[in-house]
Amino acid sequence: MVKREMEDIVFNELQPQKVIIIYGARRVGKTVLIEQLMRRYQGKVLLLNGEDMITVDMLSRRTVSNYQHLFSGIDLLIIDKAQYIENIGKILKLIVDSMKNLAVLVSGSSSFDLLNQAGEPLVGRSYSFILYPFSHKELLHFESQADILRHLDSYLIYGSYPELFKIEDYDKKQHYLLEMISLYLLNDILSIDGIKNASKMQKLLKLIALQIGSEISYDELSKQLGMSRNTVEKYLDLLSKTFVIFKLPAFSTNPRKEISKMAKWYFYDNGIRNALINDFKPIVVRSDVGMLWENFVISERIKMNNNQRLHKNYFFWRNYNKQEIDFIEEYKGELHAFECKWNECNVKIPAAFKDNYPKSSFNIIHNRNFFEFL
Repeated sequence: MVKREMEDIVFNELQPQKVIIIYGARRVGKTVLIEQLMRRYQGKVLLLNGEDMITVDMLSRRTVSNYQHLFSGIDLLIIDKAQYIENIGKILKLIVDSMKNLAVLVSGSSSFDLLNQAGEPLVGRSYSFILYPFSHKELLHFESQADILRHLDSYLIYGSYPELFKIEDYDKKQHYLLEMISLYLLNDILSIDGIKNASKMQKLLKLIALQIGSEISYDELSKQLGMSRNTVEKYLDLLSKTFVIFKLPAFSTNPRKEISKMAKWYFYDNGIRNALINDFKPIVVRSDVGMLWENFVISERIKMNNNQRLHKNYFFWRNYNKQEIDFIEEYKGELHAFECKWNECNVKIPAAFKDNYPKSSFNIIHNRNFFEFL
């Protein structure tokens, strides 16, 4: 059993009249994290499942007397898969307002489903946490640094969804990831907002998968997909809200000299990216190892900061003279710039960036020093 980095933080936030929301993609381990929290909790716990119709019926009667009857004597109410319960935000608000000694923990598979329902009613009453696939630091619970270095190629190809670590056969790993796309990932997305066109959504994801580290033209995507630019942007927004991909905007304080309106897109997990293009070839024969490394490093930095509750802003940087930096973190007024290189090499900070942002830090993350940064 791997202890998730955020477990202690979440546990310490379990307080009466507060709702803790854990959300993230399917199969990242939300239910297992809930079970770990239950084992630690000293009070009386009630666990409900949002997919269970009895649970839905119990909670749908929104009256104070109903909830006092249901949860009398309970210290911690847990609702797993809460996104399936209609009006969950209003339900939770009434529960925590009427039950003075009750703490509440809920989980859901996408921010779009859960937070859009829960967000406004629970203002001032909730804390939210995102759970991602295993981070590099979490892997250290069951692998040494030497083991991680030895298996690094595998992480770049198959990613770090928890269940993959129970599977030793590479063909079965591939099958698992391909099923993840067809059975969970696309179904979750297509169930949102009445989207019907599965083929174009999958084609859009493939196009993004082939352009990691490159600036994306929404107009070009719309031409390739035969849909409007607005629809492309809407689909990308949904994909980000279901924790499949994330956006890096351009950083600029001087739009005349620096790119300011473009964006890059990355995947939260390398395995999902490779499954979308059905390419699981070994690193030694791949032409996209630089893309895979860049995606891995940036997603791992985001996981690390998220698990430590560090709310940073993320960007890439490029000027019109084609000087560029892969990844920039902005935090408390400071800039930290990173270049992602698979092999160890010497790369100097772009002169224009150094001149314009002299107080910023600059580091190269390669396969020999990544332990220092991830």
